Formats: sequence, C-alpha cells, structure tokens
Amino acid sequence: MEIKIAEDVRKLGVFIAYRFIHNIKVEKSREKLREEINKVVNAVRKRYRLDELKNDPIIRAYRKFLWKIGIDPTKTRPSSEALLRRILRGKTLPLINNVVDIGNLVSVKTRISIGIYDLDRIEGNLTFRLSRGGEEFNPIGSNKFFLRGGIVVLSDGKRIIHVYPHRDCQDTMITLNSKNAIAIGAGVPGIPKEHVFQAIELLGEYIVKFSVGEPSETILVN
Repeated sequence: MEIKIAEDVRKLGVFIAYRFIHNIKVEKSREKLREEINKVVNAVRKRYRLDELKNDPIIRAYRKFLWKIGIDPTKTRPSSEALLRRILRGKTLPLINNVVDIGNLVSVKTRISIGIYDLDRIEGNLTFRLSRGGEEFNPIGSNKFFLRGGIVVLSDGKRIIHVYPHRDCQDTMITLNSKNAIAIGAGVPGIPKEHVFQAIELLGEYIVKFSVGEPSETILVN
C-alpha cells in the first residue's frame, strides 16, 4: 500500500508517521492493559490542568492548524485534546477494544492525534488531500454528512476515511472481526517530526507488550 500527501496539503505542513499491525487479536482490554490505562490517566491528572491545557505546545500547534484551515478548535477538538479534556473533567478513557484503547492510551500519553484503521477494508492507496466540497463522510458515532471544500482529509480509492486530525470513518473502524490494521500519527507545523514518530513507535511497543498483534517498522512521510 502507498500513502501519499498531496502537494497542496504538504504546503500546509502536514506530515504523518505510520506502521502496519498484522494478525491483530481484537478483544476487550484485559486487566493489565486497563491497569496501564489507569496509570496514565492518573499521571495526566497530576500533570495538567484543564484551564491550562491549551497552552501545551503540541495542543497549541493542533489548534493553530485547525484555525488555519477554517475549523474552530474550541468547538471541534483535535482527538488527542478531546481525550485529555475528558480525563481532566473526571472521566476515564472509553474502553472500546484493546487496539483502539492502545491508540487512545498513546494519544493521551504523547498528545499526538492517532487513528487506527482496518487495513482489509481500505480500498487501494491512501491519500492526504483537500476535500473537494460535497463529499460524503460517514463518521463514527453520528450520521453521515457532506464536507465543505478545503478540509484536510485522508481518502482511499472509494471514500474519505478520516478528517484530519480529529475524526474517523465508521466504515474502516477496528472491530472484533478486524485482522490487520494501520496506525497513523498526525503531524502539523510546530510539532517535532521525531515526536510523532516516537508516538507510533510507542504504540507498537504497547501492541507487543499486550500481545495484540505484530507491528511493522514505523515510517515517516513528510
């Protein structure tokens, strides 16, 4: 599979790190993974305050990027910030399945927005590009809608599977039937490339630690 970043998106400073995860064993998170999640949740509550979160340099970079492309980040949060805010409001991370839970865990720990997709449901190659306007998007957790033009999206040969860097498509989400996946970390101007790379490296370490699957090497695309 090839992953491309269109030139107009590249000029916005978008970059990614990704790795494949093969032979995944999707199930409810077991006790040891839940314990790791609780450990990280407690660390987040000690490190951050809700009213100061916007000042974190990585959160600030995502927010600046969204403003740049015409999205209000106070209404549409980057996925990593949304998870952090959930924790700081007294909730824990949602438990979906072990693969998704590891992605959320790494996102909270690194502040990097991460998407994980069912590799076998992706058709053709992947491209980060600008939406053309009027394209349909089927998000997880809500109804289909049509996108305006000029939004950074990730598409395969058939559909839009992600609105960058905060919302994923229901059609390619990880389910109990998924066998192979691709994990992608979102990079924008102001976030060091090494940090995004290390976030996806950490995800692979958790995948191995909790016997979830077999990760490939991490690849940086910029």
